[in-house]
Amino acid sequence: MAFLRLVELDGATCYKLLASTIVPRPIAWVSTCSAAGIGNLAPYSFFNMMGAAPPLLVLGTMRQSDGRLKDSAANLIETRECVIHLVGEPQLEAMNATCVDAPPDLDEAEWTGTDMTESCLVAPRRIRKAPVAIECRLHSYIDAPPATLILVAEAVGLHLAQEFFDPERMRVDPLAMQLVGRVHGPGAYTRIGVDRVLERPVWHTDEK
Repeated sequence: MAFLRLVELDGATCYKLLASTIVPRPIAWVSTCSAAGIGNLAPYSFFNMMGAAPPLLVLGTMRQSDGRLKDSAANLIETRECVIHLVGEPQLEAMNATCVDAPPDLDEAEWTGTDMTESCLVAPRRIRKAPVAIECRLHSYIDAPPATLILVAEAVGLHLAQEFFDPERMRVDPLAMQLVGRVHGPGAYTRIGVDRVLERPVWHTDEK
């Protein structure tokens, strides 16, 4: 088995190796707005759920080459609000379009023609056709120089497309949503699916 000392490798190489092994990664399509009211929409695959009480989500963002924060991170720290959307396959191309390295004064939702609507608890607008939209407020963040900023967001509101949600059982059907995630290489995506189902073991006190 190959062994690599990551502390001896540059950031680009570490990114390539880790992003090709920690897969699939869910995509957070993040809507923010600046204090001046300029909207921003961008995807992040360094993303996951970190807890339920309180419900915490984590976003890993990388600084620009000159050290500036990306627009999503700068807006979230400035206004402390965002909406995190999950991406279904029908939204994949629109999501990819918002990867563009646009200037801060450009609203990617308007530029790509992404249909937005008002949120309930936060100022940033949400994507109308996203299967899931999670309204969030900033809980905390960790600055890890030289390039990384980790944002912890607390979920305060959840929008679910009705066709994927059973309100009586409080169940969601993620497979029907056709959710996509990132895999290795630039621009490589996969759709989630279930290949095996295993029962979680239960420890019995009489076992030896």
